Amino acid sequence: MKGFPEKVVTSNFCLKAPTKSSTTAVTPDCSEQSPSERKLSRVSLWSSFFSSAFSVFESHRESSTCEKKGVHHRGNGWTSAVKKVVAGGSMRRLHERVLGSTKSDIWLLGTCYKISADCPAEAEATSNILAEFTHDFSSRILVTYRKGFDAIGDSKLTSDVGWGCMVRSSQMLIAQALLCHQFGRSWRRSSVKPQDQDYITILHLFGDSEASPFSIHNLLLAGKAYGLAAGSWVGPYAMCRSWETLVRSKREETVHELHPFPMALYVVSGDENGERGGAPVVCIEDVHRSCLEFSKGQVDWTPIILLVPLVLGLDKVNPRYIPSLQATFTFPQSLGILGGKPGASTYIVGVQDDNAFYLDPHEVQQVSDN
Repeated sequence: MKGFPEKVVTSNFCLKAPTKSSTTAVTPDCSEQSPSERKLSRVSLWSSFFSSAFSVFESHRESSTCEKKGVHHRGNGWTSAVKKVVAGGSMRRLHERVLGSTKSDIWLLGTCYKISADCPAEAEATSNILAEFTHDFSSRILVTYRKGFDAIGDSKLTSDVGWGCMVRSSQMLIAQALLCHQFGRSWRRSSVKPQDQDYITILHLFGDSEASPFSIHNLLLAGKAYGLAAGSWVGPYAMCRSWETLVRSKREETVHELHPFPMALYVVSGDENGERGGAPVVCIEDVHRSCLEFSKGQVDWTPIILLVPLVLGLDKVNPRYIPSLQATFTFPQSLGILGGKPGASTYIVGVQDDNAFYLDPHEVQQVSDN
């Protein structure tokens, strides 16, 4: 995959019974500017991505059967991974980028981190704020390319390297929704204490096998009608519709059980139900209907995810959209953005001026049998 650094950021998450919450997601498909234009336009929001390296699907040394569902384990654990990152200078470089010449505030999924370093006292306060930002950023869940899983359908493919980045990005966004629903936006992942079992339960929802409800296997199966196929890259519209189909099918399978997805999901579409483009329009009646369907008519409103598939340009993002995209990260309900350029998707979780913070799925992880 060209155009993005081949680095990774990783995390995990969890789930429980529905609580009163509302979540939204914006999922545009967009392109990067050419190098000669990057300093001339606000489109640099997409051409100035940067990330730091943490670890994904961390090690959990519990003897439960959950360990056997395809979640990747790292022997060094979270603490060792963070130490390695710090020692390697990634965090130092991240801080240098954040503290550039503008000293602008950071918005990370609806949370603001105020940056100021004009005097020694403010510099110390900024250092603490950056530590809080780093903890928040590293608590997000990263899902990456995998190799060594069971073949997907009849494709004989046992890896999604080179084509599965949009699927992996979408798994990260849904994982973030479940994380917020279960623990709230203020939750941060512990690097010392044993992780909450609910957190681990959510991780296992995204294992790489048909037994995991939201695996790449099941997503591709649900998305056949929208052109999803192993080995082929997919756009945001098809990805959103595939999640809608998958969530609905899992709900039908678990009529008498606790559903693994504790909220309604609604795709905001345009003309012809989004099949032929058009500006997306939120129809309150349709959203209300989705909530009623989810609750089986028991309540009028339930927790809900709004997915908004958009194409914001062909060769590059139209600069007129940048302010609106930036503004979405100030929403308390923000789940971020899936996108990048055609053929290379990332999960964008924050902005600082014209720079974007993202989690990059373009690292290959070996599936563990443990």
